[in-house]
Amino acid sequence: MLRIDGLSAWYGEAQALREVSLHVDQGEIVTLVGRNGAGKTTLLRSLMGLHKGASGTVRFLDEDISAMSPHKRARRGLGYVPDDRGIFATLSVEENLTLPPVMGPDPWSLERVYETFPRLRERRRFPGTKLSGGEQQMLALARVLRTGARLLLCDEPTEGLSPLIVQQIGEILREVKAAGVTVLLIEQNVHFAATVADRHHLLAEGRIVESMDNDEVRARESELLQYLGI
Repeated sequence: MLRIDGLSAWYGEAQALREVSLHVDQGEIVTLVGRNGAGKTTLLRSLMGLHKGASGTVRFLDEDISAMSPHKRARRGLGYVPDDRGIFATLSVEENLTLPPVMGPDPWSLERVYETFPRLRERRRFPGTKLSGGEQQMLALARVLRTGARLLLCDEPTEGLSPLIVQQIGEILREVKAAGVTVLLIEQNVHFAATVADRHHLLAEGRIVESMDNDEVRARESELLQYLGI
């Protein structure tokens, strides 16, 4: 579904990504793991077309989208869930869900969103300021699915959440995957990553230095946590 070849990115003269190449197959969840400053968020922003100082080739569904604007990539079915979630604080949950336009080829109906995220149905009249961190994360995921995204670019969806909410986010990601949606996920919680993802890439100084399956992540969890400083 997604293939990246030789992706590099800069902030002025500082290079953030160095010839990154990877692929994500349809229906997979693939994680990017690395220390702060390794280039993970820059990679997702570059894939969405939000970071202008990037070069390399990005192919989505066998189409070269490297030169496309962000809104055209969204129309193709790419969806970005940023780490700050981007919730409209003064709008209700339902307004947050219905305000963005449907752009991708396979949009979720409001009823399907509420079936998958029953907590959002309960909170549909609440403004964004009244939602917990976990509820905001659910809303951020649901809103992108409403637009018709077929591949989610998710930036640390479990950051700062309680273990119970992290478990709920895991269940939602597995449901999303079962529904045929593909996910490229930034995640520092390697134990959580191993429960939801199929493969994992370790980024260091803007490069992919290692790729692992779930068995390798579980066997090396303590080593990885120490490396990540967690």
